[in-house]
Amino acid sequence: MPSKKEDSRYKIANREALIGVGLVIFNFIWWFAFAYGLGSKDTEEYSYILGLPDWFFYSCVLGFVVMAILVIIVVKKFFVEVPFDEEDTEGKENE
Repeated sequence: MPSKKEDSRYKIANREALIGVGLVIFNFIWWFAFAYGLGSKDTEEYSYILGLPDWFFYSCVLGFVVMAILVIIVVKKFFVEVPFDEEDTEGKENE
């Protein structure tokens, strides 16, 4: 049975967790920049997209679409399948 330090699954899991944290930070920055960057207290100054204020459309609607596409791309390109059983993990991770 490999020890925790020798097991490459921990390295893969940590890398994928950091990628996930990076996506969350990007999502928050996107949301915050559009929500507070375009928003104002005077509703007379709003411009509208599909009946929604532009700040809401860009931060919530478009932000969701962008994040969904980014998550799909990241999962397909950077995430790998990792076996959960402890035996023979060395030979299967390169497949």
